[in-house]
Amino acid sequence: MSNHMIGKVLQGRYQVVQTLSAGVFGETYVAVDIENPENPKCVVKQLKVISSQPSYLQTLRLRFLTETETLRQLGHHKQIPQLISCFEEHERFYLVQEFIEGHALTAELPIDRNLGYLWSESQVINFLQDVLLILDFVHSQGVIHCDIKPENLIRRACDNKLVLIDFGSIQSIDFEIIDEILPLDSIPVSSLGYIPPEQFIGLTQPNSDIYALGMIAIQAMTGVTPLQLKVDPQTNEILWRSPSTPVSDYLATIISQMIRYNYEDRFHSARVALRALQQMPLETQYSYIVDVDFTVSSEDSEKNQPQTKLNTNPKDSTSPNSSPLLKGMKVGLVANSLVMGFGTYFIIHNTPSYSEKEALYKATEEYQAGDLDRAIALAKSIPSNSNVYPDAQASIEEWQKQWHNAAEQYKAAEKAFQENRWSDVLRAASQVPDILHWQTKTNKLVQQAQVNIEAQTKDLLTKAYEKASLKDFSGALDYLSQIPEESSAGAIVQQKLTEYNHKKSVRAAYFLQKAYNKAAEGDFKSAVEFLQQVPKDTPVYATAQEKLVEYTQKQHVVQAKSQKIASSKAPAFTNMKKPLSNSNYAKNLESFDPSNQMEEVNIR
Repeated sequence: MSNHMIGKVLQGRYQVVQTLSAGVFGETYVAVDIENPENPKCVVKQLKVISSQPSYLQTLRLRFLTETETLRQLGHHKQIPQLISCFEEHERFYLVQEFIEGHALTAELPIDRNLGYLWSESQVINFLQDVLLILDFVHSQGVIHCDIKPENLIRRACDNKLVLIDFGSIQSIDFEIIDEILPLDSIPVSSLGYIPPEQFIGLTQPNSDIYALGMIAIQAMTGVTPLQLKVDPQTNEILWRSPSTPVSDYLATIISQMIRYNYEDRFHSARVALRALQQMPLETQYSYIVDVDFTVSSEDSEKNQPQTKLNTNPKDSTSPNSSPLLKGMKVGLVANSLVMGFGTYFIIHNTPSYSEKEALYKATEEYQAGDLDRAIALAKSIPSNSNVYPDAQASIEEWQKQWHNAAEQYKAAEKAFQENRWSDVLRAASQVPDILHWQTKTNKLVQQAQVNIEAQTKDLLTKAYEKASLKDFSGALDYLSQIPEESSAGAIVQQKLTEYNHKKSVRAAYFLQKAYNKAAEGDFKSAVEFLQQVPKDTPVYATAQEKLVEYTQKQHVVQAKSQKIASSKAPAFTNMKKPLSNSNYAKNLESFDPSNQMEEVNIR
């Protein structure tokens, strides 16, 4: 890895401090945001550029813009890093993402069956559920990660949650054949073993990510890395389970289906795999094994129910004979799962047809594109005896709820836009669910609102600077406080707020000092005028108010005395006493002692 980037500042604010990795798609660095007073860390990815030809750069530029928008949408999930910025500089393309404090899952996996702590079944289930929830979201955005491996799962220090990182290999979900074969020498060594067979020939599927996740689960339970596992030469299936592997038949069956050689035999989605795991608690109450025969008899053909029989001879769940890797037409399930009804879920041989899977994905595309009625119609066309049917029904319910929410939030953003409430536009837009149709509509409002916020910020900053140049720091602070939080000038605003607050306090002390000086000369009128200029929210304001009361009273005494002298009529002016001067009179006033006087402070 090259360290030539260390110390460089990108876009005038991101200073590279560490090299993280280098791969097929570019290099990754840790940087600090020097424009932010706290200098937070972030991750900067420089995309690899192999040519300077204008046509190539333009193509790459378009792909860059498309993929950054995808990353922006993915960053809405709490367990995916947020996209902070993206930019082009010197014909190089950069992504800036949230830095996740924590450690890679690699640190938690056993390095050998005999060296290291093997995960328990409950730990594996929790891990699978956590990551499948993330993948369900990722796939719902029309994206396949393509590089699920322990290095790309970070255990976040603040909440112990797993965070999925490094979407540099992402591609859109596409069921068409892609004429792009993945060359072996271009794959990072750390990815080998986790990549499924179809990905090498350009047939990547959403359940390609599920395959990789299953391989990590096997590594956690066995201490054996994917490249160390043996493969059945006849079926190409991975032979991972042994009598000493502490795993139930049910979980072993789930994991085996996650890693099937043929992607059509795997779970078709993360949501279906998740549903299978959620049925796990029902398994543990009985040790009897149920043989489920998936052959449909003529009597049950209309109900489409499997024939079942209960084998009352307990069977050791760790026996090789009960391994879920067997290719027969039967699978061992515990008797308690009968409560759920055998028509609910079969994880091996009730795989939905491709057309049903395609229908649901097509419905999802229509939903994302903005045709809710078409999406619902497609989902409803899936027959009730299909394994996809529960997923389709759940999707319809979720779509309708999210669609209504999106429409309401867009309406709120649109109203705020019409009323020139730019910050409210951004707040409403941030609440719009991840539906491409509504996100696209909202983004148009957001972009214009952001432009207006920047224009408003520029105007308010100019006015603040003008007030500050006249030493009216209260006025300057008032303009700064009107600048929206969403403005890109946030760092400058915070800096000026601190500066002007300090200068306001210094100037307040200056006015108080001048008041003391005038009072010492007996000029209470001028002293009162200076005190009236002391701004609120300054350290000396309370003292200034006390002195204002005191000096106002003394000013009245002086005025009354002057009026009394002026109105008195003496017959012979020579016999009158010489009037006291203001300074001599002031000395005779009761206990006036301008203590704690401060030196005058020059304000620039």
